[in-house]
Amino acid sequence: MKEFDYIIIGGGCAGLSLAYELEIHDKLKNKTLAIIEPRGEYKRDKTWSFWKVFSHNFDDCVKKNWINFTINTPNETKYVDCQSTPYQTIDSGRFYEKILSKLKLNKNIQFFKNIDEVDKSDSIIFNSVPNFRNNQGKLWQHFYGVEIETDKDFFDDEIFNLMDFACDQRNRVHFFYTLPFTKRNALVETTWISELNNENLEDYEDQIDNYLGNDLNIRNCKINFKENGAIPLFRQEPINNSKEIFIGSAGGMTRLSTGYTFLNIQDQSRYIRENIENIRKAKPYKIHKKYDFLDKILLRVLKNNSSDMGNIFLKVFNTKPKTAINFLSNKSDLSEDIKVILKMPKWKFVKEII
Repeated sequence: MKEFDYIIIGGGCAGLSLAYELEIHDKLKNKTLAIIEPRGEYKRDKTWSFWKVFSHNFDDCVKKNWINFTINTPNETKYVDCQSTPYQTIDSGRFYEKILSKLKLNKNIQFFKNIDEVDKSDSIIFNSVPNFRNNQGKLWQHFYGVEIETDKDFFDDEIFNLMDFACDQRNRVHFFYTLPFTKRNALVETTWISELNNENLEDYEDQIDNYLGNDLNIRNCKINFKENGAIPLFRQEPINNSKEIFIGSAGGMTRLSTGYTFLNIQDQSRYIRENIENIRKAKPYKIHKKYDFLDKILLRVLKNNSSDMGNIFLKVFNTKPKTAINFLSNKSDLSEDIKVILKMPKWKFVKEII
C-alpha cells in the first residue's frame, strides 16, 4: 500500500474545501494527498446557502445573490435588508467541478474509495465523516426540497423567504424556505427541527405539494431537482484518536442554532492551511464556545416551546440586520451579542439556564 503525507477521509464539502485550499496555496507542491471517497461520480446533490460575512474561494460557484429577505409567522411578515452581507447560494455541481478540475492537475493527489487501500500509519489524517452516537432525543434539522420551474413569471427573484412559519407545526418546529433564482425558477424546501425517524413528519412530498398549491398558489410546475438531508444540531462526542483531525460537521463546524456550515468549513480550511507545517501541535480550530453555549440554551427553549420559534427569530431581526446576521454567522462582537440577547423572551431563556 502506498504512503501519503496527508489523507482526507470524505470527499464532500469539507474534504474538498480543505484539499482545494491546500492546493491553491502550494501546500501540496511537494506533498502527497489521498482523498477517500466512495462515490463513483460527482454531480449536483446539495445546495449550500449563507450570508457572505467574509470572502471565500467560490464566488464563481454562486448560483444567486440576494440583498433582501422575509420571515413569516401566521401574524406577521418581516422584511429585512442584507445589502452589506448578501445571501448566497452555492451550486454543489459547480463546486465539485471547480475543485476536481484543479486537483486533477496535481499528480500528488489521488482518490481512493476505501481507507484500506492506503497506508495511513505515518500520515496526517483529516476526517470529515461524522460518527454521531447516542442520537436518542437529539435535535436535527431535516429537510426536503425541490427546485421547480413555472410556465410563466411568478416569483420576485430580488427577495427570498428565509423562514415561513405559517404552516402546520405538529408540535415541533416547522418552516418553509424559498429561494427564487429567476422569476420562473425557485428552490422550495420544507424544514423541521426535531428528533429523527419520526414518521409523522416524513411526508415531505405531501408537505411540498400542499405548500405550492395552497400557500403559493402554484398549480402547474416542473420539478428539475430534488434534495434532502439532515443536519445534526449537537456535537459529535469526543473520540480518543490523536492521529485524526476532524473537519466539517465531524469537527464541530455546524452552527447549532441554524445548521449553517459552509463558511465555517472555509474558515477551518484556511486555519489548517496556515498551520499545516505544525498542524498536529496546533490548537484545533473551533467555533467560539459562546455560540455553543447560547445555541444550546436556544435549542432547549425551542424544544420546550416549539410554537414560539417564529416569534423568536423575528425578535432576532428586531436588531439591525447586520447585527443579527453577524450573530447567526458567528462573527458578532460582544455588543452585538448583547443586543440580540436583549431581544429574546427573557423568562423562557432564564428558566432553561436554571
